Amino acid sequence: MLISDNEKKRVADAIAAAEQKTSGEIFCVIAKRSDSYRLVPVAWGAALALFVPIPLIEFTEASVEAIYMIQLSAFILASLILSHPKVVVHAVPKLARFERAQRAAMQQFLAHGLQNTKDRTGVLIYVSVAERHASIIADEGINAKVDQSVWDGAMADLITAIKDKRAGDGLIAAIERCGVVLAQHFPARLDNRNEIPNKLVEI
Repeated sequence: MLISDNEKKRVADAIAAAEQKTSGEIFCVIAKRSDSYRLVPVAWGAALALFVPIPLIEFTEASVEAIYMIQLSAFILASLILSHPKVVVHAVPKLARFERAQRAAMQQFLAHGLQNTKDRTGVLIYVSVAERHASIIADEGINAKVDQSVWDGAMADLITAIKDKRAGDGLIAAIERCGVVLAQHFPARLDNRNEIPNKLVEI
């Protein structure tokens, strides 16, 4: 479990409180990781296996068959070690991790229908634990009215709390900041229908 049931309830209550003042919608997703990185262990294993024969050929009298078996063993061992969920993410370049996390966040935005709100005011707060990544994605209705520095401020609150192992507090702080911005530009209507469930999804 990435976040306790009590923290999930606190987050849901924070979303409900924020949305009482706005027609916008806020949704939260926290993920164990943003990608399976299935090909990464194979790629690193193959790269290692390519270099294994060089010192064996240069400095030993091992037979071709022996070198091949060592090379194959190195490939299998490296691939197995790097296949572990806690290991593989560290074998992925930082930029690639960022891009995968951003892509996963956008997929979650679309999957939960945040692009379908009446005034295009859906906001997703996304956290990916393995990549140590957090992002806020706002639909065009609200994003066109808000300077990027506002989202950066909400992100800063969230990231600081996550580093302190207070993910629930960080999400609530980000929700409150987003709620203030949404209320400023899209105040609650008389028919303030809840278009997206008020909850945190853990994947």
